[in-house]
Parts: sequence; structure tokens; C-alpha cells
Amino acid sequence: MASIRGEIEGDGSLRICVFGAGAIGGYLAGFLAQAGHDVSVVVRGAHLKAIREGGLKVEVDGTTIVTHPRASDDPAELGVQDAVLVTVKAPSLPSVAASIAPLLGPETPVAFINNGVPWWYFMGHGGAMDGRRLPVMDPGDALWTTVGLHRTVGGIFWPASQVPAPGHIRMVSGAGRGTTIGAPDGVVTPGMLAIKAAFDSAGLPFAIADNIRDLIWEKLAFNLSAGPMCVLTTTPVKDTHTEPALVATSRRLMAEANALIDAMGRQGRIDPERAVAINTSLGHRPSILQDLLAGRPMEIDALYSVPLDLAKDLGVAMPTLEMLVALIKVRARAAGLYAG
Repeated sequence: MASIRGEIEGDGSLRICVFGAGAIGGYLAGFLAQAGHDVSVVVRGAHLKAIREGGLKVEVDGTTIVTHPRASDDPAELGVQDAVLVTVKAPSLPSVAASIAPLLGPETPVAFINNGVPWWYFMGHGGAMDGRRLPVMDPGDALWTTVGLHRTVGGIFWPASQVPAPGHIRMVSGAGRGTTIGAPDGVVTPGMLAIKAAFDSAGLPFAIADNIRDLIWEKLAFNLSAGPMCVLTTTPVKDTHTEPALVATSRRLMAEANALIDAMGRQGRIDPERAVAINTSLGHRPSILQDLLAGRPMEIDALYSVPLDLAKDLGVAMPTLEMLVALIKVRARAAGLYAG
């Protein structure tokens, strides 16, 4: 097995497991495997069957690459890794916590590339909120205990991608900004540098940030600008901006998000006018809407419930988001996609 130190020095490939090779993880796994890294993926069901039988297909701008990473639904079959990328949706995190241990060596970095407020948000935070738990995201502190601060890395994936068929990933837009990671305590570890080297070798845009929480809020604020309306209308982003009242709603959502970001002491505010301009032409369906349409569990807590809970604790009023989320929860429960 290539060591992390060996990869940094350039004398071997990295052994990387992508836990959840869907729209995000499948895209990353395909390019990392094509670059010659020892890539494995933890997937289930039809996706697992398709990858085993026909390989992992990643389509970008009409060009498709096909790779053949090791694929399993049991992490114990894959062994200790140099790095793990966790790209599952938030409702699947408890299953990650229950099965990730066989992939972990003493120094294995685990990059959680997820939407919304992450389970580790207050790990290494500092100040009065340091160490606060988010039990709705990490029941029983299972990830907190199993992975720990020394292995945990936060991550954001900026582009939009989708899974048109099992084993097939399609990049939709925004590939240029790529992936950003950062440690909860701001420390850049050898494992993080090894991940960067692997992404660089694969031609994947990548950055290490010392303000990962600010970037998490920036992306979340943008997601809130149209995502809730997309879920309720089941339309792409641009269709939620065809009515003046909905554009006004988007501006209110962003104003509420910015107020919460300020109260959290972060710098990830979003420019409402820039967001409206982007949303007016964005034909992508947010991942939470894709989950609703596909009958998959929805990331309501990470994207909506946790921010609303934090706002309540800090005395920040978010009436527009609160109303839309209440409607989303009713719809999701009726579809059997959210227990609450």
C-alpha cells in the first residue's frame, strides 16, 4: 500500500476509497482512477451492480471516461486506505459511522464532502461553541468518536452533477471551481497535502482553505436562495425565478441567511443580486429535489433544520425559510422520505 508520505514525495499512487460514489463521489472516483490511483468505492444496489459489470462511467461535456475501481458494499473488503472521501448524503451518515472503521489507519484523512451544516461543524471550533454536538447529524456521536478530530477534514464540492443511470455520472455545470477542503482546526496535515497531490494529478480543480466554515456558509446561503422553492415546485432553479414574487422570496431567503451567518461570526455572506443573476439562468435541479423525485431520503436536516435551530438559539428571525421548510417537511413525510 502506498504510504501518505510516499505519495507526497511522488514515489507512488494514493490508495483512496470514495464512500458513496454517486453524483459527487462517482465523478471524483472516475478521474482519480483514470490518473492511476488505487481507487475503491463503497456503493450499493443497482449502482454497485452496474459498476462491477460495466465500470464507472463519467460524462463531461459529451466525453465519457470509463474506469474500473474496486467496488463493494462492505468497507471491510477494501482494507486500510491512505485517504477516504465521504460523499454520501447526510441521511446515510449513520451507516458510514457503523462501517468506516476498517478503512482507517492511524493517519488516514477522512474528507466529508457534503451539503449543508456538517456533523463536525463545532469540532475544533474554538470559543464558547467549541465541541457542541449536532445529534440530528451524528446520532450518538458515532462519527465524532470513530473518526476523531485528527482525521476529520471538511469539504465542499461546487459543481453540479447527476446520476442519469446506475454506474453513470454526468457533470452538469460549474466544474471549474472543483473541490475545496479544510480541517476543522485549520491545520494542514500531510494527509490533506496527499489528497491535493492526487487531485492535481487527476486534473481536478482543488484547493485547501483555512476558512472552510466560511465557505460552507457561502454554499449553503446559495443553496437556500432557490433550493426550497425548487423542492416545492419540482422545477429547476431558473423556473423559480420566472415570477417577481418568487425572486423577492429568494432575496428574503438570502437576507435571512446572511443575518444568520453574521450572527455565527462567519464571513460567508452571499451577494443577493449576483445569486439572482445566476439563478435566472441555472437549469440544474438541486440534489435535494433530485432525491425527492427519485424517492430517496432527503437532506432536510443538514440544509434546513440545523440552520433554523442555530438561528433560534442566536435570536435570528428566519420566517421565510421557516415557512418553506415546514411545507417541505409535510411533503417529504407524505412521500415517506423524511422521518424528522
